[in-house]
Amino acid sequence: MTRTDENITMTSGEFAHLGEGSVAYLRKVSSDELLGRFPGLGEIAPGMQLWALFAANGQPILLADARDRALAGAMENDLTTVAIH
Repeated sequence: MTRTDENITMTSGEFAHLGEGSVAYLRKVSSDELLGRFPGLGEIAPGMQLWALFAANGQPILLADARDRALAGAMENDLTTVAIH
């Protein structure tokens, strides 16, 4: 890779859509946290530990009870995943 001194600028709109449709992040969450962030989620038991896959913009894509199931969902949708610790 060649390094240049040229700066690449993005508009705020371009930055907001960076990774859209191609990148998702995976992290372990509690059902209590999800209910607080996404009130329209529906019925879910409190205190559950789940794996959530989120779009680059933070919107939830899927929930799974196991990490490998969440990763499989990402692969089915041709998404590159990153983990949030």
